[in-house]
Amino acid sequence: MSQQDEVRIEFAESLAGVPDPFGRFWTPHRMAYIGGENKPTGPRADDGCPFCTAPGRSDEDALIVHRGTACYVIMNLYPYGPGHLLVCPYRHVSGYVDATEEEVAEMASLTRSAIRVLSHVSHPQGFNVGMNQGAAGGAGIAAHLHQHVLPRWVGDTNFLPIVAGVRAVPQLLSDGRRMLAEAWENHA
Repeated sequence: MSQQDEVRIEFAESLAGVPDPFGRFWTPHRMAYIGGENKPTGPRADDGCPFCTAPGRSDEDALIVHRGTACYVIMNLYPYGPGHLLVCPYRHVSGYVDATEEEVAEMASLTRSAIRVLSHVSHPQGFNVGMNQGAAGGAGIAAHLHQHVLPRWVGDTNFLPIVAGVRAVPQLLSDGRRMLAEAWENHA
């Protein structure tokens, strides 16, 4: 076998998820999201909006961490990292400027609480907090307003998994939800 063939085989194995010296960060679970799974078929609440149907299910089944008056906190079904939370109004509204004062105030309050709880449970080194407005702005589900609260650690999901061989530690969503829900009352 030629050296070129060995390189091709090694490259093919690395694409298949076989460990290699680059320490690749594999996230195949996100392919379902990229392919459109669990996304609404249209802009209305009855078009299959997961943020409208989640509150009608049990907290465990829907991955809801906390329920407020106008908004609730839920685990991201397709997280960028462990502990990735979303703060959503119950009402099906797409634009931040269209949210009521009560929804805006509770989103801010729950975001702060989420940061406190995640800090206590996971000890992150930082956070990404924000919302994407509209499909062109990067919103995966543009029809229903939601704010991301993403705990971050140096080297978690940037180029360091490839360059430095650092990997994110996976966590089952149900385990993360349980830990955060349990800590919510005492640390929010």
